[in-house]
Amino acid sequence: MGLSVNGRSTLLRNRLRDLRLRTVCEGAACPNRNECWNAGTATFLILGDRCTRSCMFCNIPSGETRTVDQDEPRRIADAVVVMGLAYAVVTSVTRDDLPDGGAGAFAGTIGAVRRRSPECRVEVLIPDFQGSRASLEAVLDAGPHVVNHNVETVPSLYSRVRPGADYGRSLRLLERAKQRGFVTKSGMMLGLGEEVGEVRSVLQDLRSVGCDILTIGQYLRPSPRNLPVERYYRPEEFGSLRNEALDLGFRRVAAGPLVRSSYHAARYGSEQATGERDL
Repeated sequence: MGLSVNGRSTLLRNRLRDLRLRTVCEGAACPNRNECWNAGTATFLILGDRCTRSCMFCNIPSGETRTVDQDEPRRIADAVVVMGLAYAVVTSVTRDDLPDGGAGAFAGTIGAVRRRSPECRVEVLIPDFQGSRASLEAVLDAGPHVVNHNVETVPSLYSRVRPGADYGRSLRLLERAKQRGFVTKSGMMLGLGEEVGEVRSVLQDLRSVGCDILTIGQYLRPSPRNLPVERYYRPEEFGSLRNEALDLGFRRVAAGPLVRSSYHAARYGSEQATGERDL
């Protein structure tokens, strides 16, 4: 008899711990975790568990960072094999303390996974590298299948929600990746105090730099130290924004209360992705 969904998730969780790896799936208590793992997708968090920024929506603690674990790419490649993944998402804490912002770790992880599992597609969800073109190029040269960088919210809220980030810098990163021919992706949260008109402007900005794939989800306060939820959006409002985004030309759009950046990543990041409205 095969394992149940919960049984398989427990087995995979134990194997990840044996390999000393972190996943956003677990760390963020993602509501879609079991669904994704059983579909052969997981999101790995590299470069430690401390962030050099203090974004007010995020539950990852900031503080003193650790040295880069040079063996981490190999262990992630091992996990891809053990978990039988067809699609791996690699993201990180922001490491402004590193000369390359962690770009080398991303490139090394992409290479390690490709060597061990050539059929596994790799999506990277990268920080802005403080605008460093050299760091971005290092990641792109490693050949990820999808380049994801989240704008997270509307420009007027950046100083409160994403101190240390810059909206224009994020758009330029996505534009440069698109100019290199990569499938690009971004995402944002709703419920932080934005106006719907501001959301529509962000969608237009993302399309103006060629962004292909979009995720829109409801912000949920992860702890008392994080920003409160200003508004809960109705499912039909997410549906309306999804249709507007598709009309603007996004190839695929996932929008809904529980949608997160890696939601159905393999399905939305496929080379055959087109603007289908039934997803």
